[in-house]
Amino acid sequence: MSPAPAPATKQPPAADRVYMHVKQAVLDRRYEGGTLLTEGELAEAVGVSRTPVREALLKLEVEGLLKLYPKKGALVLAVSAQETADVVETRLLVEEFAVRRAVPAPEHLVVRLQELLAEQKAHAAAGDLAAVAVSDRCFHAEIVRNAGNEILARLYDQMRDRQLRMGVAVMHAQPDRIAKNIAEHQEMLDAIRDGDGERAAHCVRQHLSWVKVLVRGDDR
Repeated sequence: MSPAPAPATKQPPAADRVYMHVKQAVLDRRYEGGTLLTEGELAEAVGVSRTPVREALLKLEVEGLLKLYPKKGALVLAVSAQETADVVETRLLVEEFAVRRAVPAPEHLVVRLQELLAEQKAHAAAGDLAAVAVSDRCFHAEIVRNAGNEILARLYDQMRDRQLRMGVAVMHAQPDRIAKNIAEHQEMLDAIRDGDGERAAHCVRQHLSWVKVLVRGDDR
């Protein structure tokens, strides 16, 4: 008797598929700031009708990634210098506090940070900037989650999309930053492993300070 066929995998709703397609493309810069997206093109790309496309675009507009123009399409919004500065300022407040609270670090945190750093190095070697940005962001988020403040962790998670988008944009503009980021993450990890909260906080300040410099149009 032949085995029963495996059940078909149920696809997400059409609007969700469009939403994830557009959002991921915006985050990894396949759709760059200033790109005009039309409902027809997106419907064809995802294989759906225009109705779920409109639903997905409305949701992405609420999230601040797009600006809708009736009868024209949706414009992908560029990341502004002010938005970047605001994110960096918030990250400094959260991450300096969190890294101090995460010390002395439990063994599972040190192991997880080592894994994420290894992932970042592997993605960098493969030239996958979107994956580098994800592992970079996860490294910092893991420290915040281990600070023991759930409200702060939720606040930090709200910046996820902005962090990923900014990270990919910066790596495209400043490819030498990838190796520097990895080296600075290693310094941060060493300080956490050594139980030195103040040194770890100093590493966070140094690590994020270069973004503030780039916002001013310079380089460190």
